[in-house]
Amino acid sequence: MDKVWKAKWMIDRKFYGLTPVNVFHKEMADTTDDKHKEELKNYHMLVRKKFLLKEVGKEAYLDITADDYYKLYINGHFVGQGPAPSYYFHYAYNRYEVGKYLRKGENLIAVHVYYQGLINRVWNSGDYRQGLIAELSIDHELVLYTDETWKAKRALEFIGNETIGYDTQFREDIDSRLQEKNWRELNYKDDTWEYLQVHLTDDHKLVLQETPVINVYEVKPTLIEQLEEGHYLIDFGQEITGQFKAEALGEAGQEITILCGEELREDHVKRVRHEMRCNCNYKDTWILSGSKDVLEFYDYKAFRYVEVISPIGTIIPESMCALVRHYPMEEEKCKFASSNELLNAIWSICKNGVKYGTQEGYLDCPSREKGQYLGDATVTSHSHLYLSGDLRIFKKCLKDFALSSYICPGIMAVAPGSFMQEIADFSLQWPYQLLNYYMHSNDIEFLKEMYPIAEGIIRHFKQYQREDGLLEKVSDKWNLVDWPDTLRDDYDFELSKPIGEGCHNVINAFFCGAVKTLNEIRDILGMDYLDEFEDLKKAYINAFYDKERKLFRDSTVSGHCSLHSNMLPLFWGLVPKEAEHSVIELIREKKLQCGVYNAYFLLKGLAKAGAYDLVYELLTSEEERSWANMVREGATTCFEAWGKEQKNNTSLCHPWASAPISVIIEDILGIRPLEPGWGKISFTPHLPKSLDYLHVEFETIQGRIVLEHNNGISQVIVPEECILEQ
Repeated sequence: MDKVWKAKWMIDRKFYGLTPVNVFHKEMADTTDDKHKEELKNYHMLVRKKFLLKEVGKEAYLDITADDYYKLYINGHFVGQGPAPSYYFHYAYNRYEVGKYLRKGENLIAVHVYYQGLINRVWNSGDYRQGLIAELSIDHELVLYTDETWKAKRALEFIGNETIGYDTQFREDIDSRLQEKNWRELNYKDDTWEYLQVHLTDDHKLVLQETPVINVYEVKPTLIEQLEEGHYLIDFGQEITGQFKAEALGEAGQEITILCGEELREDHVKRVRHEMRCNCNYKDTWILSGSKDVLEFYDYKAFRYVEVISPIGTIIPESMCALVRHYPMEEEKCKFASSNELLNAIWSICKNGVKYGTQEGYLDCPSREKGQYLGDATVTSHSHLYLSGDLRIFKKCLKDFALSSYICPGIMAVAPGSFMQEIADFSLQWPYQLLNYYMHSNDIEFLKEMYPIAEGIIRHFKQYQREDGLLEKVSDKWNLVDWPDTLRDDYDFELSKPIGEGCHNVINAFFCGAVKTLNEIRDILGMDYLDEFEDLKKAYINAFYDKERKLFRDSTVSGHCSLHSNMLPLFWGLVPKEAEHSVIELIREKKLQCGVYNAYFLLKGLAKAGAYDLVYELLTSEEERSWANMVREGATTCFEAWGKEQKNNTSLCHPWASAPISVIIEDILGIRPLEPGWGKISFTPHLPKSLDYLHVEFETIQGRIVLEHNNGISQVIVPEECILEQ
């Protein structure tokens, strides 16, 4: 049941009267972008409300949201931040239990609201929807809500106007001389602040956010090295996401330079590479006020190292730390250890990539784009559910993309977000993700709710079917195949945008897989339907299968047999039995000549065909294209590509490279749900003789599963409610 709000949606007066901009459209549609007011971009609004309480009460809850984002403080204490990025027509609000922050007598709520104003993958911004709404209830009685008595002032210290990445964020140059110090404290004088304006025609449709707010916590550096007076190199020991924080005391107008990066410069080991590979220049200037200042960035970065260049005697070294942020993930939820140190290192970088790359959504990277990509989510969601035991963000991700059907029934490649991008390969993976979520959650009601979206995706692509049912010239979405394009194994089809004439393999492999998956969902839901898969499979084989070589070609007019054109039919069960050996041998020859994202389908396909020796060989390969190469190059989180130089703008934290997590658990250790929600479990280990020891623990909705392999003996402990099949 939807909540009925007494609170009003409140905005800064400068946004009053502005008509919301429609930022939604097909990616390749002809659009005329409205020019956004420059003075309303990068808009930081500080909000305060004092109120009296006769009693604190037993239960106190605050419901709050803002557009684009907020950070909430009560009586000077940080409470939380959010919401998760959302479409305005399904906009998330957060609920906090706030009793511990309240006190008898006078209290203060302070909120730092941010409206970015850019079109990007991060938020649904650039549409003039700004402001906040909040309600405080104590013992089920509404005691405070946003109205015309709440005060606001624009924060002026954020003076940067350059953007970073793909217009992802603004450079955060900060002038502490313009800062409203102590504005979060009760005794601060806000007499000159303006009252907020009621937005009478606000069109946000508010829903309670089903996922928790992100964890935010302080981390001290592992190393602070003084290079010379006032010049410091700070190392946090591994890549993290968050903000650098410090204190300083100097003369008004003195400047401190803050450089952040994922790695050190190659030409000088003591300097930070702030002009990063991933197209982000993390260079900020901090101007001091003349009294003690605290550096508080609002937005976050992905970094390991920080370089501080300050006037002598200004920066306070012991204050330097990081505010780390990510979706809650308890380390104890999943444990891993093995006798293979390389395998341990690979697991570690994949786990960390997922941990720091999962924020309020599954991000492709927490640096250049900060967007939730549908294809990335195939891999990341599968890894995250084992690492965290938490399916809520998986469900939210599926719902986010389902809601993008508002823009196109074939759904978008990025959701939510005001940047419009469409990738056909990604859209066709959504039904597979939905089925995977159901198998782990047993959430039949959600499966029923989402079924029309899956059917709508198939219906959308059917408009491109030729007479035999295969897709031809899917021109409204990018036909990706793989990324970067140098890792397509010379795929022999022109992948222009929009795609040209002809019928090619990869898009049809994904289409066949989506139709097959839709049938499985229909079977679960007990639906009657016309089974089109077998005829489609025959058409696929007739079009692309080379009977002499027992391999699949890239297109109907090409003789080239790429890695992608063979690993995908292996994954989706499209390879004739007679050809399985040839396809496996092709993969054995070509190895990981694909992107890290497609390695998921490659390894999973090999496992389905029983080639477990090759799965493990490729997992632990030490060639140039391997997870071992990331480890060799100093990775602490998995990379966007197999190596730093293998893509021209490689991000060094990209959870789409985390396939080893689910492959080790499901295919090497051989444990997976046979029935939804792990009611029945299959356990068939396929461990190599070279691996003496392997131990994995993880959470399911039924309880904890513990697996151990020790000197050739494998055993598993499962919850009592589960039926184990070995």
